[in-house]
Parts: sequence; C-alpha cells; structure tokens
Amino acid sequence: RRGSHRQTGEEWIIKDEGAYIPDVNEEIVKTESAVILTDKKALQLRATRTFIDAYGIERKAGEEWLITVAKAEKHIPDVYESVVGEVSITTLNSRQYSVVLDPVDTKTKKQQLGTRLLIKGPHSFFLQPGERLEAGIQDVHVLDSEEALLLRAREGFKDGNTERAPGDRWMIYGPGDYVPPVEVEIIEKRRAIPLDENEGIYVRDMKTGRVRAVTGSVYMLTSYEELWDKELPPVVEDLLQTDADQSSGIKHSSTSGPRVKSRLVTYRIPHNSAVQIYDYKAKKARVTFGPDLIMLGPDEQFTVLNLSGNTPKTPKILNVLALLLGPRFSTDVVIVETSDHARLSLKLSYNWFFEIDKKNQDQAALLFSVPDFIGDFCKAIASRVRGSVASQSFDHFHKYSADLIRKAVFGADEAGNIRNRFHFKSNNLIITNIDIQSVEPVDQRTRDALQKSVQLAIEITTKSQEATARHEAERREQEAKGRLERQKIDDEAEAEKARKNLLSLQAASAAVESTGTASAEAKARAEAAKIEGESNVTNAKLKAEAQSTKASVQLKILQNEQETEISHKKAWNVLEVKKADELAGIEASKFKSIVDAIGADTLKKISQAGPEMQAKLLSGLGLKSFMITDGNHPINLFSTAAGLIGSNLSQ
Repeated sequence: RRGSHRQTGEEWIIKDEGAYIPDVNEEIVKTESAVILTDKKALQLRATRTFIDAYGIERKAGEEWLITVAKAEKHIPDVYESVVGEVSITTLNSRQYSVVLDPVDTKTKKQQLGTRLLIKGPHSFFLQPGERLEAGIQDVHVLDSEEALLLRAREGFKDGNTERAPGDRWMIYGPGDYVPPVEVEIIEKRRAIPLDENEGIYVRDMKTGRVRAVTGSVYMLTSYEELWDKELPPVVEDLLQTDADQSSGIKHSSTSGPRVKSRLVTYRIPHNSAVQIYDYKAKKARVTFGPDLIMLGPDEQFTVLNLSGNTPKTPKILNVLALLLGPRFSTDVVIVETSDHARLSLKLSYNWFFEIDKKNQDQAALLFSVPDFIGDFCKAIASRVRGSVASQSFDHFHKYSADLIRKAVFGADEAGNIRNRFHFKSNNLIITNIDIQSVEPVDQRTRDALQKSVQLAIEITTKSQEATARHEAERREQEAKGRLERQKIDDEAEAEKARKNLLSLQAASAAVESTGTASAEAKARAEAAKIEGESNVTNAKLKAEAQSTKASVQLKILQNEQETEISHKKAWNVLEVKKADELAGIEASKFKSIVDAIGADTLKKISQAGPEMQAKLLSGLGLKSFMITDGNHPINLFSTAAGLIGSNLSQ
C-alpha cells in the first residue's frame, strides 16, 4: 500500500496522524502510546534485532541506548525496540561528586569497561545503559585544621608535580575540601589525637614494623603509620580495674567501658607499694615504687604475682600487680601435735614488711624473686612451730604457748632472750610479731580435757582472788577506823581552840558595842538637827522662788490673753462695720435696680389695682358692703345689726 514489500509475519508501525483502515492482509497487533520525555526523564530502549531507528542510527541486536528530550519531546517505541524503563536524571550540587563505572565514550558511543569517570558538581546527567555509580552521590570531603585524609594510588599518575606510583600512600591535611580523582583511593579519615603528659598511644611504622609510644602532644599519624593494639593477658586486664589491696577484693567501677587497646597502658601505683615491669625487647626488668604513674612501653609487660589467700592459706588465690610493702598482717591456721599426741589447731597472725632501699634496683628486684612470698613465709613459720611443739607436752605447751611459738620462730640470742624479728634473705621480708589468736584441740577428748583444765584453773584463780580481795578489804577497813578515830581527836582539839577564840572575840565586841552606841547616838542627833534646819531653809527659799515665778507667769499669761482679745474685738468690729456697709449698699442697689426696671407708672398701677378690683367685684355682685372672717373668731351680729339700723335711722 505504501510502496513497501511486506513479508508474511512481518511487523511494522504506522505513525501518521489521522484514521487508518487496515488492509485485508493486515492485522493490528497493538496500539503504542508515545512516551513524553522531559529534562528530568529519559527512556531506555533495547534493540530486539539489528535495524535503523527513527533517527537514522543503526542499532545492533541487544544494544541499549537512551532517548532524551534533546532528541525528541516524545517517543513511540518501534517494532524492534523494547522499553527497558525510564531513567531519572542524576543531579549534583556544588558540594557533591560521583564516580561512574564503565562509562560510555561520548564520541564513539562505546562503553569503556573497567574504567572510571569522575563527575563534579554542579552537574546533571543521565546514566547511560551499563553505567553505574561506584558509591552513589558522595559529598565533598571537608577537613578542618585537625583532620587529614589518608590516600592510596590505584594506578600511576602525576599529582601536580609529583609522580605517584601504584600503591603509594600520602596524606592530605586540612583545612580545606578534597575530591579524590579516579586514580586515588581514600583509605580513611584521620584526626589529630590530643595527648596529655599522662596519656599516650602506640604507633607502628608500617615500613619497619617498629612500635613506639607517643605521649604529651597533639599527634597526627603519618601516611605509613598506624595505631597499634597492645594485647594484655586477661588477668592483667582484670587487675588494671582492681584495687591494689589484696585483702579488700574491691573493684573499681569502670565507666569508660573496655580498654582502648591502642591507648597507652597506664597504672597508678598505690602508696608504699612496688610494681615490676619486664621489657622483653631489652630483656631487663625495672621496679617502680608508689605513689607513681606507670606508662607501659610497647615491649613491656607487668609481672603478676600469684599469692596465697584465705585462712588457712591456699595457693594462687590472689593475683596482684602492686606488691604492698607493709607493714601488713597475714593470718594462717597451723595443725600441730604435742609429744603426748594431742593435736591442736593454732590460728596465728603475722606482722610483716619489706626492708629495702628504694634507690637500689638490685634490692628492689629481690621483692619479686619469690612469686608467692605469703605462702612461702607461712610454710616456713608453720614448719618451725610444728617442730617446736612436737617436743613439748600438752600441759607445758598450754601454759607457755606464746613464748614457745615466738622462740621457735624468732629464735634466741646468746643471753637467752627471744629475738623480735625473722628475716627472709631471699626477698628481704621481715616478720616482726606473731599473735596467737586461738588454740583449739582437733580431737574431742583433748578438747574436753582442756575445757575441764581451764574451768579448774578459772575456779582456783577465782577463789584465790576472792581471798585476796577479802583480806585487802579487812585491812583497809582497820586502817579506815584508825584514821577516823584520829581525825575525831584532831577535830575536837580544833573545836576547843575555835571556842576559845570565839569567847575572846565576843567580849571585845561587847565592849566596842557599849562604847560606840552612845557616841554614835549623840553624833546622829546633832547631824539630824543640822540636816533638818538646812533642809527647812532650803525648802522656804524654793517655795518663795516658786511663788514668784508662778505669779509672774500668770500675770504674763493674763496680759497676753487680754491683748489678744482686744485685737480680736477690734478686727471683728471692723469686719462687721464693713459687712453692714456692703450689705446696705447691695440692698440699695438692688431696690434701685428693681424700681428702675419696673418703672414709676407700673408701680402706680400696681398700687391702684387692688382697690379698683375690689370695687368692681362688689359692684358686680350688687353688694354695698361685706365682711370676711374665719371660723375661729365669731362676730356678734346683734350689735352689728343694731349699729347698722342705728346708722340708718340717723340718716
């Protein structure tokens, strides 16, 4: 129909506008709708066979490509085109970048497998078929002044004026931002580590393998350095968190979590204690005394002491780093047997300390020459005690147990006196005292016999003490009675002397009293008369002065009152006269104003209006005369009538 020869089974597409009527030999397979393309959306197609598309480009079977808005605003898939999907645009801002793997060459339109392409923002693009982002959209690496990036070259390239070989490592330091090229791999982001003088880190040189400790500064690892983890035995890890006192069993509460293995291992040595550190590289040990802070070197390890503990002593109960130098005490239980086969359990407490010169490292090294010095000296003392007790009977040992044990342990000098210290030369340990806390028989028969012996001894001692106390009380009673009688005699003699003195004093007092009374009375009377006369004269003077003062004040007050009243009357009279004059003037002015306002004619008419009105009223009523009265004043009409008649008769 359109000048094209069609084969049986061939498919084609009609894109003309308007109606289309298929031929009898044609069949409509389906109707395709156009896909609208925008700036942010593209269409990915795949060729099902080799053909030339609508844009005149030859497509191979299986080839995939994109149709963007740059080619057409809308696209209708061809018969040999399969829609893979819609592709959204990838947008990068100015602080982003991305790496495209297996990019398509813009000139040859061929995919470059195994290559990488860096795209920096701001930029927008569509991923071509077969392309993918290595790690998505990535942010530009921003570094402050204390940060750096550790980089490694994937392949040889020229970095500015520096030639980089594959595998080279180098650092980029801040402040600034960095976008790695495709030839560079970012290994890690590093930050400067601030370290106090008591803090540090272990740093390993990757080229030489040498490990060193860095302390007391702000340190940034170089490109061929890394943090090295120092491994410690599990027992040391636990002991670093444990109290140095072996007997307390207290553990410090760890708030910082597990130890950071790359951090310098530090340990605070308690007061009056020692810690041994062995350097495996130098094959040398050093001893440090507390209080002090130990910083462990890369090749150094703590010497752990396994000490005996509990009562009786059991080996390897306590593990300690810090060896306490004492004075301390330890308690142990020793089983002994006397010559008469009495088995006893002795609970002994030993006081000990280490006698060393802290400045002498040779002596300090002896401290750690015996790993379990507690178990060692407890066994040595127990051996001596057992040997001494074995040659003594039970009764003799029971009476002199303290002396026997002290002599067995400390020994005696040439004079037979018991020494006061037991010296262990292997580690300079000194035992200064032994305290026997308890002695208990092991078997029951010996325990019962000992109990009876103790009770009998207690009873004898009690009776002896009672007799002694009674004798002492009687003696003191007799002495008290003698002192009391003697005191009575002394008191009576003193009383007689006091009575004699009292009588002499009473006689003297009576004489003085009789003589002094008369003289005092006469003097008192004369003095009283004198005082009375003087007081009367003074009183009269004061009364006269008071009367004079009172009269003067009253006269002055009366004068002031009269003057004030006169002044007030004068002022009042003046005001009254002025008021009367002003009221008279006001009344005159008022009357004049009224008269002037009404007028003379008006006043005349007012004065005549009453009588004229009455005359008119009477004339209107036809009355000649009339009289008006009220009910309270009656009128004698008889006399009135007589008068009226009389008057008429006279007329």
